[in-house]
Parts: sequence; C-alpha cells; structure tokens
Amino acid sequence: MADFFDTISSIVWSPPLIYLCLGAGLYFSIRTRLVQLRRIPDMVRLTFTGEKSEGGVSSFQALAMSLAGRIGTGNIAGVATAIAFGGPGAVFWMWTVAFFGASTAFVESVLGQIYKERDHLGNYRGGPAYYIEKCMRQKWYALLFAGVTVVATGLLLPGIQTNSISGSIENAWGIPPWVTAIGLVIALAFIILGGVKRIAAFASVVVPFMAVAYIVLALVIVFANAAQVPEVFRLIFSSAFGLEAGFGAIVGMAVEWGVRRGVYSNEAGQGTGPHAAAAAEVSHPAKQGLVQAFSVYIDTLFVCSATAFLLLSTGIYRVWDGGSTDGTLLYDGIRSDVEVGPAFTQAGFDSLLPGAGASFVAVSIAFFAFTTVVAYYYMAETNLNYFMRNVASMRVERICWRLLQAFFLVAAATGAVITATEAWTLGDIGVGLMAWLNIIAILIIQRPALVALRDYERQTKAGVDPTFDPVALNIKGAAFWERADDAEVARTPGA
Repeated sequence: MADFFDTISSIVWSPPLIYLCLGAGLYFSIRTRLVQLRRIPDMVRLTFTGEKSEGGVSSFQALAMSLAGRIGTGNIAGVATAIAFGGPGAVFWMWTVAFFGASTAFVESVLGQIYKERDHLGNYRGGPAYYIEKCMRQKWYALLFAGVTVVATGLLLPGIQTNSISGSIENAWGIPPWVTAIGLVIALAFIILGGVKRIAAFASVVVPFMAVAYIVLALVIVFANAAQVPEVFRLIFSSAFGLEAGFGAIVGMAVEWGVRRGVYSNEAGQGTGPHAAAAAEVSHPAKQGLVQAFSVYIDTLFVCSATAFLLLSTGIYRVWDGGSTDGTLLYDGIRSDVEVGPAFTQAGFDSLLPGAGASFVAVSIAFFAFTTVVAYYYMAETNLNYFMRNVASMRVERICWRLLQAFFLVAAATGAVITATEAWTLGDIGVGLMAWLNIIAILIIQRPALVALRDYERQTKAGVDPTFDPVALNIKGAAFWERADDAEVARTPGA
C-alpha cells in the first residue's frame, strides 16, 4: 500500500503541476498588475476592519480561519523537510511561490466571495465547487472537486498535522502517540460539533497569538546568531540557482521541494482559501481577496522564513564536505545530525534554549496543527454541504454530517500513530489533486475576479467605500449579491 500511494503521489506531483503552480501565479500577477504589491496598504487595513453578521464572520476571523489552514506543520516540519531534501535553495522557491501565489489566492478568494450563498442555517458557504458550477457552468466538474475536497480535507490531510503533533510531543515529553491521539479526538470533537462560528472564534484567538510568539522566539535565536545571517542568504541563493558545484546536482530538487512545500504551506491555488473567504461579511468581494492574499505573505514570508533562518543560522543544517564524521542523514551531499521533521526544528530551538526548545516547538506545533485540522474539517463540511443542498430529508442530511465527523476523527487519530512518511504521502496526494482541479478552473473563469478588482480600484480612487453590484458589471450567476435582502446586508457597513 505504501508503494502504491508513493506512485500516486509521484504522478500527482509530476513536473507539470510544479510548472502549473508557478505559471498560474506569474500569469495572475501580470493580469492583476501585481496586485500583491500595489495593494499591500489595503491588505493591512482591511484585515482589521469590517463587521461580522448573523450569516458571516468578520474579515479578521476569515483571515484567522484561512491562516488556521495555512499555518500548520508545513511551516515547521514542512520547511525542515524541504531544506533537507531540496537544499537551502528550496527556501527561495518557497518565497517565489508565495509572491506569485498571492495573486492566485486573490483571484480564487474573490471568486469564492462572488459566488457564495447562504445555507439553510443562514451561514455563508462558498468555495471552488460553488464558483465552478455557477460561473464555469460545469456541474460534473464542481461535483468532482467537492468530492475530492471531502476526501482530501476529511481523510488525507488531517493525518499530516496530527502526526506532527504526536511526533513532537513524543520527542519533547516521551508521551506515546496513542495517548496524544485520544486527546486530539476529544478536543476536535468539542470544536467541530460547535459549527463554523465556534471554529472562527477559536481560530481568531489561537492563531494570531501562536504565530506572533513563534516568529518572535525564532527571530531572537536568529539575532543571537546574527553573524551567520549573510551566510544564510548566500547559501539560499547559491543553492537555488546552483551557483556552486556542490549544489548543481540538486537545483531541480530545490525547485520541486520549494514549490511542493510552499503550496502545501500557503495553499495558494489549492482551493482551500476560498472556503474561508466566502464566510466573510464584506461589502465588496475584492476586499476579502486582498485579505486572503495577505495571509499568504504571513504564512510563508513570516512564519516559514522564521523556521528557515532558524535552521540555517544555528548550524542544524550543514553542507557536508565529504570529510565530516558527524550526522546520520545523507542526501545528495546534504547531511544533518538530527532526524528530519519536527525534531529538526526542535533541535534548532534547543541550540539557544537547551531543554526548553523541544517543548516550545511541541506546543507551537500542537496549536498550529490543531487549528489546521479544525480548518480542514470546515472545508470538508462546506463541500459536503454543497452535495446536500438539494437533499430534502433532514434525517439523511444529519446522518451524512455524523458520518463525516466520525470518519474525520478516525483519520485524525490514525494519522497520529502512523509513520510520518505515510502521513505526508497521503497529504501530498490530497493537496496535489485539489491544486490540479482548482488552478485549471480559475484559469478558465478568471474574468469576474479581474472585473471585480477593476471595480474596487475605481471606487477606491473615487474616495468611496466600495460596494459590489454584479448586474452593473455584467457578472452572471452571483445570485447572493443580486438578491435585494442579502445584498442590502452585505453592502451596509456594520450590518
């Protein structure tokens, strides 16, 4: 089974997907005229403004929900894996996919807002399945994406996060993974049974606090090794482009692992961000698109970079000259003295905080990964809701919700006790399949997002708070914004 899933993963993450992720980001950067640079002030301002309503959450809560999905074990164990297998140059390609990916995140999140709808409980729902059906008008493709997303976020992806939680806790305190699995199931059950509002409230408190704490402590360690920072930059760029003979053989690996772990971490183009974006209460879709683009920067340029500089400045990562005798891991001339994964980063923190570093990383991973698992459930629930929209029987609907919750909890518990390799292989398959389907879709149906951006910029230039009218912009299928009752609420500041 392991060989089978390895084969599937290698097919899904073949070079065409690498080129598709980078190419789509470059294309959307050109089409939006580098919106990810021009509108940074708006990104920051909009993140902390806006109101929530009975149907939607605030922009900040939507940002926290998306960051809950983005900031997880990929920012800690994922970065360590990328550097170990792709060399320091993988960090440059993570930055690259984040910069270009921010424009992709903008486009997909704006589409998520334009084509959102209310469910029978009054909550906003949206995502790729919704905009594929309403804009692309391909119901079969929408159903395919929804089905893949339920499987990916409900069964394949949670295991990566819970595996890192159990691994880091075992490394720090010696607690067996099965004990951690039981604790995770109990905590997850309490959160996911509370619905989207409880998920948003939980994420808006936990995610910002842990992200700031992690970045600050990582930077403290980097500053303590400030003399190594110039060498870190040299190492990253020389490895990224094979400027030295020692790195020439792994340039392709640097690109592959940088893009793969970059997409897994910041999720730009994967199709996860639009789910949280659609839940926000805003007067114009472009507002939430800018907020979600900013979340890509927070994830990769801040949190992932903090981990990378920590590993490279403390000497946990070494370039092996062939004569060294320390270390146990050898990969294409790259050698390290610790196991790749959470322990890789824990050793970096331990270099300045002996005995306490492992505990801090274990706590960080526990919070980061736990919020990511919660976000995965929300995405799986949203896509199951897409399937259930036309089901008349409430009994059938309740049974489906309970089955999803049961399978989700089992997947989370299983992930905590299997090997890290198996967990990452399954997760990579889920990420890759979603990225393939979503990026192709938004390349086809990009026009409404670009029209919305121009409309937002026109109104901003005129000095008014932008509001959205799809009829005036000749955008079809945006039923939520066309209905007078919903549109009035959405366009009224503070409603």
